[in-house]
Amino acid sequence: MVNLHEHSSNILFSALTITSFIFTMMLLIEYINVITKGSWQSKIPKSKYGQYILGVLFGAIPGCLGAYTVVSLFSHKVVGFGALVATMIATSGDEAFIMLSLFPEKAIMLFILLAVIGFFSGIITDVVIKKFNINFNLHEPKFEVHENDACPCFSINDISAHLINITFQRTLLIGLFLILIGIQTNNLLGHDAWNWINITFLLSGLFGLFVVLTVPNHFLEKHLWEHVLKKHLLKVFLWTLGTLAALHFLESFLDISQWIESNLWIVLTLAVLVGMVPESGPHLIFVTLFVGGTIPFSILMASSIVQDGHGAIPLLALSKKSFVILKVINLVVGFTIGAFGLLFI
Repeated sequence: MVNLHEHSSNILFSALTITSFIFTMMLLIEYINVITKGSWQSKIPKSKYGQYILGVLFGAIPGCLGAYTVVSLFSHKVVGFGALVATMIATSGDEAFIMLSLFPEKAIMLFILLAVIGFFSGIITDVVIKKFNINFNLHEPKFEVHENDACPCFSINDISAHLINITFQRTLLIGLFLILIGIQTNNLLGHDAWNWINITFLLSGLFGLFVVLTVPNHFLEKHLWEHVLKKHLLKVFLWTLGTLAALHFLESFLDISQWIESNLWIVLTLAVLVGMVPESGPHLIFVTLFVGGTIPFSILMASSIVQDGHGAIPLLALSKKSFVILKVINLVVGFTIGAFGLLFI
């Protein structure tokens, strides 16, 4: 019973730690996005190669923001389908935050490789589309711009006003970041000495507190509360907790590591098929297996190529044909790269 309690506490604490880091990183991206609102639209490259580069750069942004942006640009015919493919191959969705927190060096290497693969896949995709004259029959709805979004710039006077007329959302978020900062300063993460993990979490907590104190109510309620916290955070926490618990449960009764090592081709097939699901979460299974040394880097890469988090969900509403073709391309590329890795690396 003691061991079960200890394991349960470790799983819960790991899930909370990872989720807090993800929340802060999402907050950072949302903050930067609003500050630079509208400035990027006039700088979209006209050349195809420029669009591929733009696509992989947006795809490399952790979370769904970059992918959503390129889907929107594609729906308005600002960028081509090849740029969309490049973006979705380069993106890792919300799992990018988790990989950065668990194995940052290898995660960065993975993101670079995904960007290179996405770039060349985008080129090949546009060549094939032009040869077979594939038309996606896209509509062109009005491009939505949040004109009421105020720049969340730093101001001492604003901080005073926010604290005097504090809202429930701001109170809760301030409390969450104070708890996060308190954990770091009291060295409660289980590390005997300070390292980059402690420092990163402390700095991210301080930044989060700064943002929550300084941004206007509209930004805090619509972007941080409605979009980041309510829409993403609980789902990320539950997927993280569920995956860690499920794998621990399986490893307690089955020699899952031995089975996987003996059936890597089956695992590769499962990885790319699971990646077809337009959802952040399932890919975390393979991230966790990689962290434990159960699967090789090639299978993690294959899974990362095919999955795109929530990024492709808006594409379903815009063009089901585009969605199906996109996912099939991702599957073919992912399985090919994964198979090459198993055979030769």
